[in-house]
Amino acid sequence: MKPHRRLLAAALPLLLAACTPQLVRIKGDAALLNAQAAREQALAHTDRWTLEGRLGVSDGHDGGSGGFTWTQDGDNYRFVFRTPITGRSFELSGGPDGALLEGLDGGPLQGTDAETLMRRALGWEVPLHDLRAWVLGLRADSGPAELAFGDNRLPSLLTQDGWTVDYRAWDTTRQPPLPTTIFAARPPYKVRLSVESWSIR
Repeated sequence: MKPHRRLLAAALPLLLAACTPQLVRIKGDAALLNAQAAREQALAHTDRWTLEGRLGVSDGHDGGSGGFTWTQDGDNYRFVFRTPITGRSFELSGGPDGALLEGLDGGPLQGTDAETLMRRALGWEVPLHDLRAWVLGLRADSGPAELAFGDNRLPSLLTQDGWTVDYRAWDTTRQPPLPTTIFAARPPYKVRLSVESWSIR
């Protein structure tokens, strides 16, 4: 394992510890799906925001965890990840013209997209394109999706693009509500995202 992967893995078991899944899974009927479509329409143009929280990733053997700040400005993004023990950080930024990964040993890396850079440098499989929609509780534009709902009548389980997205908690003080705990899995890969604060512009 590369040194930076060993450092990032130190707190992984805490962030990826299994939680009891929601027991309520309501199949999407017309009313629930219409309500979701209304949420998606209300949030369709929400493309300028800053999200802070905790992120954990695993491929079943290695992975990493830490704090992050994700700033989205239209099609441009800046993702800063901070490791909990060493205090080191790396920054992923880019847009339609490509991506740049800085802060890791070996110097900056450039590529055509963020997912490829994360996979190449860290071995992480993070569906960042789809996650941009999923963190808002929306279906991504990557293909067909299936939804199940919780007893709060908000999405509980989203299956899309080979990933299963489990929404564990929502901030219902916002209108429309936004998810605060998201587990995404496509075996053997797992991503856990815990939202601490949203700032939508």
